[in-house]
Amino acid sequence: MELREEFDKLMDKLRMERDQINLKMHLASMEMKEEFAEAEKKWAQVKTKAAEIADDAAETSEEYIAKAKVVGEELKDTYHRITKRLSD
Repeated sequence: MELREEFDKLMDKLRMERDQINLKMHLASMEMKEEFAEAEKKWAQVKTKAAEIADDAAETSEEYIAKAKVVGEELKDTYHRITKRLSD
């Protein structure tokens, strides 16, 4: 009977750990979805700014281009973070 009790305890522990992992995975997934949704907003900003910068008829200042670059760098970092978390 002792072996059976040990096995039952092991199963309980495994079940509990599995439930905790599933919860963390779900939460991480939600966090990544939220982070990606925010990244999509930045992507829209960068695309708009890039189109304005590419338009030869529009005058764009160095300051405007620098601000667009900052948003682009932030977006790059965000994508890198998301990719790394997905591959872990």
